[in-house]
Parts: sequence; C-alpha cells; structure tokens
Amino acid sequence: MQFIDQARITLKAGKGGSGIVSFRREKFVPAGGPSGGNGGKGGSIIFVADSNLQTLLDFKFNREIFAKDGSKGGPNKRSGAYGEDTILKVPCGTEVRDINTGIILGDLIKNNQRLTVAFGGRGGNGNAYYLSNQNRAPESFTEGKDGEIWEVQLELKLLAEVGIIGLPNAGKSTLISVLSSARPKIANYPFTTLIPNLGVVRKQDGNGCLFADIPGLISGAADGVGLGHDFLRHIQRTKILIHLIDSVSENPIYDYEVIEKELKQYGNGLTKKKRIIALNKMELVDENYLKIITKKLENLTKKKVLVISSSLRKGLSELLSEVWNRI
Repeated sequence: MQFIDQARITLKAGKGGSGIVSFRREKFVPAGGPSGGNGGKGGSIIFVADSNLQTLLDFKFNREIFAKDGSKGGPNKRSGAYGEDTILKVPCGTEVRDINTGIILGDLIKNNQRLTVAFGGRGGNGNAYYLSNQNRAPESFTEGKDGEIWEVQLELKLLAEVGIIGLPNAGKSTLISVLSSARPKIANYPFTTLIPNLGVVRKQDGNGCLFADIPGLISGAADGVGLGHDFLRHIQRTKILIHLIDSVSENPIYDYEVIEKELKQYGNGLTKKKRIIALNKMELVDENYLKIITKKLENLTKKKVLVISSSLRKGLSELLSEVWNRI
C-alpha cells in the first residue's frame, strides 16, 4: 500500500432544496389555502478518524468531493428530503487545514472522532411558511442556499510515542525491526527507508508502545533537502526521540550536531522533546575509540549516552528501560 501523508482537496457541500408554491385543492375542503412545503437541507461533508487506516491514498486521485443536494419541497406542506452527508474516513492523526488562511480546522486524533468542515445549505421556504392574517394566499417562496465550499490541506502526523531519528544508515530500520515485528527494508546505502515505519514494542506487562522509524534526515532537511522535510512533521506528536548515531561514521560528533541543527531549524517544539542518545554498531569499532566518542558526546550534550548494537541485540534492554522510565 502506497504511503501518502499529504493531500489537497476541494469540498463542496450540498445545496439546500427550494421551497415551492402550492395551494390545497381538495373536494369537501372549502378553504384549502397555501400548502407549499420547505426544501430539504443540503448534505454536509464530515471527516471521521479511522484507526484502521494509515495513509491518505484515497485522496490522491479524488481531489473534488461533493455532498448531495437537498430535495425541493412538495405539496400538502411536505418538506423536501435532506441531502445525504458525505463521510470521509481518514487515519488517526490527520490534521485538516484551510489552504487560504492556514487556519487548522481540526485535528483528528481519536478513533471515530468527527469533524464537519463543509456544512450543507439551508433549504428554502415554501409559500405555506408565509401564511399570516394579513396574507391569506401568499405566493412567495425562497430558493435553497448554496452549501459551503472549502479548499483544505490534509496532513497525516503519525501518533507514535517514540520516534527514532538519525542520519541515513545509522541503523534505525534495524533497530525497529529488532524491537518490534516491523519488517522495514534494510540495506547498506542511504535512504533505504522512504516512508516512516511503525512498530509496536511490548513492555513486560504486555502493554504496547508505538515506535516510528523516521526516514533519514540530512543537512538542510528543514529547508526541504533530501527526504527529511517531508517527514519531520511525524516527529511532532512523539513523546520521546531516540537519536541514533552511527559509531562507524567518520565524525559521530558532527553527525549528532547535524540532526540537532535540523530539529532546531524546523521548530514546532522538536528541540524541547525528551531525547535519548544512543551510539549504534558498537561491534564495528575499537573499544577505546568508543569510550572516547561516548565521553565527547556526553560532555557536549550533558546527557548519558547509551552504547548499543542493534544487529547483535546488545544494550537494547538498557535502551528500552530508559524509554519506559521517560514515558
């Protein structure tokens, strides 16, 4: 299934039905009077969060969405039928934003949460509505109102509690595949991961915690370079970030600073999130060198730096303990 986390669509709610002019003409009814009914309300467009969905793929080719119009009124004061609402199912974590103003109209986080964006037009009045002592035979009626039209931007932000970040080839995909049942593509070249991977990591009590492997960030990601700009939004909802650093890199200190700079430049509170720093691939470097790099990182960050090996599954218990304690 293709992962789509952004979509632009136009919503057009239904028009209200018009009222009609009608007079009652029946045998044995000497004073029939006006009997034109009111038109029905137009259908609205409603978003509903669905925990079974993980992509906005349905909106990739369906860019204009309509709701049905209300029916016109009938004789004998019969009201027209309401137009049917259009229900749009979106993944939990979808943000709906007005394109023209940039205002967030709603943030659908919980399963079955509903958000009405485009309201249907009101139905018009039939001539029976205008009956009064001064006007016993009104011939007035009103047409139905147009439904609302909105141009909206849909943005999916994953609801993972823990995000795994780092430069390409830091070992993020390997780590999430070892900790959970997720099976991302793993290879020894940059940008192996082209979409965020989600995996549920179980605690000892059986409860699950959702981890997200965020595609590799590079220098300039916050300005749109590489893949990172498209996926930095998925970090916004996480409670904790695991910053994974490749100990085999030519300069692990520089690698750390690159990612921190991008988080700061992107903003949206990313630098304020709790951070766990982990040096990965410990089995591929000299032990003394590893100690030196660890010490330098701890002096720089003023935080404890964990040393792990995703491939050999070393240090992962300590890493998870740190995650559970922070959560």
